[in-house]
Amino acid sequence: MRIVVTGAGGLLGKKIVSVFQGNHEVIGVYHSSKPETEPYLLLDLSKLENVKEIEKEKPDVIIHAAALTDVDKCEENPDLAKLLNYEVTKEIAKIPAYLVYISTDYIFDGEKGNYKEDDKPNPVNVYGLTKLMGEEAVKQTEENLIVRTSTPYGSNPASGKDNFALWLLKKLKNNERVRIVNDQITSPTLNTSFALMLKEAVERKMEGVLHLADASQISRYDFSINLARVFNLDESLITPISMNEIKWKAKRPRNSSLNVEKAMKLLRNKPLSINDALKRLKEEIGE
Repeated sequence: MRIVVTGAGGLLGKKIVSVFQGNHEVIGVYHSSKPETEPYLLLDLSKLENVKEIEKEKPDVIIHAAALTDVDKCEENPDLAKLLNYEVTKEIAKIPAYLVYISTDYIFDGEKGNYKEDDKPNPVNVYGLTKLMGEEAVKQTEENLIVRTSTPYGSNPASGKDNFALWLLKKLKNNERVRIVNDQITSPTLNTSFALMLKEAVERKMEGVLHLADASQISRYDFSINLARVFNLDESLITPISMNEIKWKAKRPRNSSLNVEKAMKLLRNKPLSINDALKRLKEEIGE
């Protein structure tokens, strides 16, 4: 298949490109964070006319991973969030191709957690709202798959910065104390695990909505403790705090964890437990 991946320089996009590349013709699209593989297109998708360059590639599949994912920045710049997360998606949805849209657990309000694919969305911030608007645009196409994930992390820095796991490893290795939220529950997902599940779903041309996250529903604090143990680092450096102690601009859902029973049932590549995911992360880092 001829596959175009937007956001190919990002945390998920880089891994998606690398996982698909041996078996398919993959073209990465990026703006500021350059992919590690060729071929690629340098496009500023905020200029909607540039979407036509993707159509010129005549893709069989478009995996749309590009988004403004900075939750506080979305809250401060709702027009920019709407442009990048909705307007761009709506434009891409006009291209005749099987469209795969990477969405988020933040479309849910976090009141109950363990959300299934058909649970009713109710976003509590601009990021979640604009990603949900993107989902609605994608549903208008003939062939589509909406995949939702949660709190991705991985062994590779992306977009010029470390993800949460890499940031935490650096802090703990430097014997620095960290304060981590213990009352927000998500489904932390290793980007390799996500990409392998996605590859299988795309190759099988699945349609509809599918939650592609790892299997453990835990707080960032518990994730941090698990990471410290797997990497043999000092967990006493990690202090639990509540969400109320952080001056976020945007509200966060308290428990946006995703139910992955559907992925467990349908896919050969299963969602990983937190320990299996962190052991794989350790192998990828080379420790």
